[in-house]
Amino acid sequence: MSFSKRILVLLPAQEQHQLLLEQSAPGCLFSYSSYKTVTKDQVQDAQIIIGNPPADFVKDSPNLEWLHCNSAGVDAYLKKGILPKGTALTNSTGAYGLAVSEHMLGMLLEIMKRLHTYRDAQKLHVWKGQGKVRSIYNSTVLVLGMGDIGGEFAKKAKALGAYVIGVRRTRGEKPDYADELHLTEELDSLLPRADIVAVSLPETKDTYHLFSRERLALVKEGAVILNVGRGTVIDTEALCDALESGRLFGAGLDVTDPEPLPENHRIWDIPNAVVTPHISGLYHLQETLERVVRIAAENLKRYANGEPLNNVVDFSTGYRMKQ
Repeated sequence: MSFSKRILVLLPAQEQHQLLLEQSAPGCLFSYSSYKTVTKDQVQDAQIIIGNPPADFVKDSPNLEWLHCNSAGVDAYLKKGILPKGTALTNSTGAYGLAVSEHMLGMLLEIMKRLHTYRDAQKLHVWKGQGKVRSIYNSTVLVLGMGDIGGEFAKKAKALGAYVIGVRRTRGEKPDYADELHLTEELDSLLPRADIVAVSLPETKDTYHLFSRERLALVKEGAVILNVGRGTVIDTEALCDALESGRLFGAGLDVTDPEPLPENHRIWDIPNAVVTPHISGLYHLQETLERVVRIAAENLKRYANGEPLNNVVDFSTGYRMKQ
């Protein structure tokens, strides 16, 4: 039986990417657009969408069978009443570990070596040392979220001489690059041990303000916090207080709450905060797009052949199901 579907692609797909996708599901009708230019009519007509359409465009779609997100986080589509009942939902976990973990490492080194303050001094033409610096070597790194992104960062930290403690929601085998592996319920006892806390968690009911004011108070004095998952995992005002008081050495944030960060938000002007506008997982690194397209193409092939999909999302948790 022939497989023929209307497939809407919302990736910045170049000619070679389009060819790969179309070869994965021959006989299908492909159309291409983007998040900014796609219309509600296009979304509502599609049977398969590859990419992230505006969530309100998806609501009450009469045709949608499967949404494959180009992101790892899918929280916008988990809200009640967005996806039609029975719609399959998959994500692009596995595409972002390289780019985001390197971004995390870059922010961490910037903070620990005070490179941001040297950049500020350079703008003022000031030739002056900026104070003592720190090393990843011999530090204790606590990694929350041991998936593709957290795992890749943990490997890099371990390679630089850190003692790595991983934290997961569920039990699993300890990877070689982690010295210890614990469950999230043990977090409060682990925070006082960590010199560096690296967070790469999605937004779920369980992760919202996981780092409350009370939990931030448990973090080791002088620690560095990195967050590349969702800004809502950390109470932003409490984090600002901890940074301004000097209790924390610094924070590297690629995500914030609120987001986008308002122009007048105080965290912009906190010297030991390094803020980037949720770009670590975008397509500034070409390899990220290549990986997203390969994951989508493989899943298209599976869908066309009636095989189980990769990266199926569990609606109850927001995480990818174990395969």
